[in-house]
Amino acid sequence: LRAMKPTAILINTARGEIADEEAVARALTEGWIAGAALDAFTHEPLPASSPLRAVDPERLILTPHNVSHSEAGRRANLKLALEQILAAGRGEAPAHCVNPEAIPRWRNPR
Repeated sequence: LRAMKPTAILINTARGEIADEEAVARALTEGWIAGAALDAFTHEPLPASSPLRAVDPERLILTPHNVSHSEAGRRANLKLALEQILAAGRGEAPAHCVNPEAIPRWRNPR
């Protein structure tokens, strides 16, 4: 965070573990960066004791892991799910499998 410009704005909509929340709070409080917008946290919901809650709200936007809950996001998720279902129906392993170690057994059930 110290390597970022003081005008930088950190945005995380992916996974909470990507950004060290204590470091982000410190970076905002000490002015290392101009702002941040976080939609994902290490622990959800964000605990009341999180140092992020003490940051000036003019510098920080916190949302409850729902940025993708838009019409466009729902369409994209539905399209991806349908593509994966059709691929599985053709015998293809899902492209975004969270447990790839299960693929060999899925392909050759007993």
